[in-house]
Amino acid sequence: MKIIVTGAIGHIGSYIIRDLGVFFPGSNIVMIDNMMTQRFPSLFNLPPHANYRFIEGDVNQMNLRSVFVDADVVIHLAAITDAAGSIDKAEELEANNFQSTYRVAEACIETDASLIAISSTSVYGTQNDKVDENCLESELQPQSPYATTKLKEEELISKLSKERGLKSIHCRFGTIFGASPGMRFHTAVNKFCWQAVMSQPITVWSTAYDQKRPYLDLLDASRAIAFIIKNNIFDGRIYNVLTSNCTVREVVDIIKELVPNLEIEFVDNRIMNQLSYEVMCDRFKSKGFVSSGSMTRGVLETIDILKQSNNL
Repeated sequence: MKIIVTGAIGHIGSYIIRDLGVFFPGSNIVMIDNMMTQRFPSLFNLPPHANYRFIEGDVNQMNLRSVFVDADVVIHLAAITDAAGSIDKAEELEANNFQSTYRVAEACIETDASLIAISSTSVYGTQNDKVDENCLESELQPQSPYATTKLKEEELISKLSKERGLKSIHCRFGTIFGASPGMRFHTAVNKFCWQAVMSQPITVWSTAYDQKRPYLDLLDASRAIAFIIKNNIFDGRIYNVLTSNCTVREVVDIIKELVPNLEIEFVDNRIMNQLSYEVMCDRFKSKGFVSSGSMTRGVLETIDILKQSNNL
């Protein structure tokens, strides 16, 4: 089996490439990244179970077809992902993210590779308590240029699947948490863990403390991708993928168990969402997927690693 991973050295990619070698021993795993973030350690100590090849390149510029030849699956993770930081970079973000998805999808069609495209549950902005993939268009109210672009990418993949036979699945991931070799600390849970261990006040959006949001443990993200490949779930549909819906208060309470002297500082943000809702993932569960991660597991793992590095 030949598996392509774009954005391979990032927070999600650096975790997944290691699991792929375990889930699919003997596979050829081709990793693509433009190294803009310079997370070189993401490529250190890869497991010996698979054959790895790294290509430094930008998917918006390179000849993807030549790389995708004979590929069974392409996992498209390459993107600018900082939602909060995308407010002043809407045009740049859309040009980069949408164009990369378009080029990857076209190359998959040309080479007959199956595509796992990653979207985000941040496309939701519902007034309802619960929402799923069958929601009304009015319940899709993305709160950032990042999420808006993700919605456009979903529409593109759906069209290519229906009109040109693209074998695909689009996964709306909850907000990622958990440790990886290429992890970042710009999303809520990881940022909170960093601040807590560094004896900094946890900075919480003032509207968000009791808002419920969807989160995804990296453990489940990786298992979900392996599950899709093993079960050949390339039906052109959109699937919510998450571990649990939690409030910030619940996350903070878990961190407090590990860092008792925690301080909280409430702040304002330009993309604060006033809504609280749960995202349902029954569609993916109906395929037989059962999550194994948890907020407690991910927070404990992250804080343990940070404490070790700080001799705490």
